[in-house]
Amino acid sequence: MFEILAFALFALIVVFWMDGMRVRELAIAAAKIACKRDGMQFLDDTVSLVSFKFARNDFGILKARRLYQFEFSDTGDNRLEGSVEMLGKRVGVLYMEPHRIEMGEG
Repeated sequence: MFEILAFALFALIVVFWMDGMRVRELAIAAAKIACKRDGMQFLDDTVSLVSFKFARNDFGILKARRLYQFEFSDTGDNRLEGSVEMLGKRVGVLYMEPHRIEMGEG
């Protein structure tokens, strides 16, 4: 009986870890898109987990809420911070520090 419970716990941990890796990849993609949209450089090609807790979505369903931070640059000589809040597998809030946006000639 102990072996079955231990295996079930291990399997649950593996599934939770794999889900977290997938959500992290989605957060990276969201940060890259936001940086590209504003003409910024997405630095280090990664995000880092800052906070994890459970929260309810708009429908009242309990989901994992993960907050990731990332760095970007508007000039190439500085590092600005941004964050991506993931609620489940969806982007809740994406924030980027105020930065300079280059406007094309037109």
